[in-house]
Amino acid sequence: MAAEPHIADDPRTRLALFDFAFENAPIGIALVDLEGRIVRGNAAFAKLLGLPVAEILGMHFKEFTHPDDIEADLILFKQVLQGRRDGYTIEKRYVRPFGDIVHVLIHIAAMRDAHGKVVRFISQIEDITRHKEHERQLAERAAQLELALEAIRGGFWQMDILTGKFETSDRLAQFIGGPTAARLDLECYVNRVNVNDGAQADLTPLIAGELDQNVAEYRLDTIHGERWMRCDRRLLRDSEGRPVKIVGMAIDFTEERRRIEMLEETARTDALTGLLNRRGLSIAFATLQSADGFVVLALDLDGFKKVNDVHGHAMGDIVLQTAATRLTSAVRENDLVARIGGDEFVVVIAGSRVTGEAAAKRIMERMREPIPIGGNIAEVRTSIGGTWSSSKRDISELINEADALLYDAKAAGKDAMRF
Repeated sequence: MAAEPHIADDPRTRLALFDFAFENAPIGIALVDLEGRIVRGNAAFAKLLGLPVAEILGMHFKEFTHPDDIEADLILFKQVLQGRRDGYTIEKRYVRPFGDIVHVLIHIAAMRDAHGKVVRFISQIEDITRHKEHERQLAERAAQLELALEAIRGGFWQMDILTGKFETSDRLAQFIGGPTAARLDLECYVNRVNVNDGAQADLTPLIAGELDQNVAEYRLDTIHGERWMRCDRRLLRDSEGRPVKIVGMAIDFTEERRRIEMLEETARTDALTGLLNRRGLSIAFATLQSADGFVVLALDLDGFKKVNDVHGHAMGDIVLQTAATRLTSAVRENDLVARIGGDEFVVVIAGSRVTGEAAAKRIMERMREPIPIGGNIAEVRTSIGGTWSSSKRDISELINEADALLYDAKAAGKDAMRF
């Protein structure tokens, strides 16, 4: 008994299935004749064109293709007709009746008869407008990032934790080694880090997963000399939370750091004389070491008010600067000299009472020397109150004690010293 034919072998059934798939496909489908005119199009295709289905019949694809995209499409279309290819895929733009643009991806295949002759083309058309918009946004962001990177000095690096592979970006490698430099591995990069900053550059907490992000500051040897780098480092984890990669962005912030250091230095020093100010004295005293105790000398200048009154404040400034130089020259390099008021100074000697008294005598002797101001001479002396402490007490207390003795010295006739 003969087998019953399969339903799909029936030409009418196959045609019905094709018609159903054609009309209900979620993407545009069109049949195109050998001249490039639409023979049939489904609803999805008509929607892409912004036209009713009935109106697209007989239209040539050139009528709704963006003028700049027609030539490339025609070349491929003719190659199929010439038998040089069976189909092609192309991205192009459709122009709707009101001028808005739709980006499409078209897959075109030749339909041949039993003799292999092309009789129709079938086109599948996907709307990729949203995808192209995403591409455009990504391109804009990439361009913005490129501009940002050009504006900074430094670059990226990354480390694969599983393999241990570390590699800098081309830009960072060129910042470090010059225009022809190759990318650096971990050893080469670490060798460029200042030996005193190794702990800052350490990646161990990130590799171990103890941190997800941190910022390190270290000095790096580059073609521009040693530069301070600020490196933002971030850990990437897999879906199970395991550390897999570290990415870093190293930026040269040398000038910023120098400005900060300058501000800090300015905040600790007196602008006129370059000596420590009261804040700078407190900070420096906190780290001053001595096994023999500490001597604090409080002093001011006898006769300074007369210089200001007679010669003016500009000449007074010269006297203050000269006094600062003489005070500094009378003590050791590790001793502290500060200006804490108009003509008020404090000297801290790391050492015994005898050492402090000797320093106070040298100061008085040097301050007795006349000070040239313009074409005149200023006769300025100093009175000193001094106190010695075997231990490091609060600096403000010691200054107050020395100040009280300074008033005693001035009461005794000035150009005097009281311990």
